[in-house]
Amino acid sequence: MKEYSLTVEGYEGLVREREELINNKRKEIAGRLKDAKNSGGDLAENSEYEYAKNEQAFIEGRIEQINEILSNYTIIGKKNKKEMISLGSIVVVRDMDKKKEKEFKIVSSIESDPDKNKISDESPMGRALLFKKIGDEVLVKIPNDTKKLKIIKIK
Repeated sequence: MKEYSLTVEGYEGLVREREELINNKRKEIAGRLKDAKNSGGDLAENSEYEYAKNEQAFIEGRIEQINEILSNYTIIGKKNKKEMISLGSIVVVRDMDKKKEKEFKIVSSIESDPDKNKISDESPMGRALLFKKIGDEVLVKIPNDTKKLKIIKIK
């Protein structure tokens, strides 16, 4: 069985998501399915019924996925958090070409959310940054380019 690494924030987010799916979304979908069935006609031709069934399958699959993660996880500690980059570290890097600084949090692939500057330890940038120290420079291969980054701060 695979062991999943989570930050405390990631663990709490999964617990909240599971509770929302079980306590609210399941009931909402059950009501929509009941309404669609009661509308009469052939269910095979009822698009609302089909849509609700597909959404129900997605929700049940997501609940199962979260249960799998929560049944075998490890909370990532913050050991050496300011000395070396590890899972859970918040890192400030400077793009050496653009001379701009950017902040990222290194998280597991489960918690990854690039829109919120949470990058996976399995991504090219995450792999390049792991176990580096302040002042280190890394090359990150991205599609059609290579970025040179300097580590400015580890939080």
